[in-house]
Amino acid sequence: MVRNFSRIFLLFALAAAVAGCSEYQKLLKSKDYQRMYDKALEYYEAGKYQKSAQLLQDVAPYFIGTMKGDSVAYYMAASYYKSGDFETSAMLLDEFRHTYGSSPFLEDAEYMYAKGFYYLSPSPNRDQAATRRALIAIDEYMERYPNSVKREVLEMDIAELQQKLYDKAYINARTYYKIGRYKAAVVALKNALNQFPDSNHREEIMYLITKSNYLLAHNSIVSLQRDRYLDMMDNYYNFVSEFPDSKYIKELDKMQETAKDYIANYQNIDEDEDMDDLNDILNRLNVD
Repeated sequence: MVRNFSRIFLLFALAAAVAGCSEYQKLLKSKDYQRMYDKALEYYEAGKYQKSAQLLQDVAPYFIGTMKGDSVAYYMAASYYKSGDFETSAMLLDEFRHTYGSSPFLEDAEYMYAKGFYYLSPSPNRDQAATRRALIAIDEYMERYPNSVKREVLEMDIAELQQKLYDKAYINARTYYKIGRYKAAVVALKNALNQFPDSNHREEIMYLITKSNYLLAHNSIVSLQRDRYLDMMDNYYNFVSEFPDSKYIKELDKMQETAKDYIANYQNIDEDEDMDDLNDILNRLNVD
């Protein structure tokens, strides 16, 4: 009995689905644009966003300039947004906000526009153009709607997006260090620090700047070593003053001692060379 009931239920469900598909296909071929519009909104409310978007896209040209023009444009863009097609929705929402500046849907459209870029933001190891665009769009929304109930959510989004930029700058700069290009690493790491001084990677970046300077000096030709060890020492003191309890202190202390020893020996060599030069001059005077 239960088995028969299940089969009957499945048959009814299948029939309903076929009927629904048949109705949708008929609507797509219909010229009854008001009916298509009404049904599109029904699909939207039922969460059938792809069907809603298709119908609204088909009827949109016939409602331009009418009282329902902004409704068609809004629900079409919202359907793409809710179906996860954020690139298409961004284009349509941007067009909407520039076309229907006094629409009652405007604030919601601008929220979805900003939020869509948030969803398009990739992981930190990829290009962050969408992340920067999201930050701009969210900032614009919050300036226009300072009392929005969505403000708290967007503030959390901003923190997440900003973290991706911190991570991206750190990853890019650290790459030069990992492949042994220490001169380029120093430049990239300093740029990352200048661009994002509040980065939560600040300690690691300053550590890598100091270590990269040390390795650069250690692997340099003799004529460049002294100045590069001095650079390393400057960065060491900056690091210690800012992070005196860092887990990197012991490692950097050893590098600092090596640099100090080199500088001290270099000065002794210079003094010996100066004395040799003086003795040569005195010997020549005596000979003369």
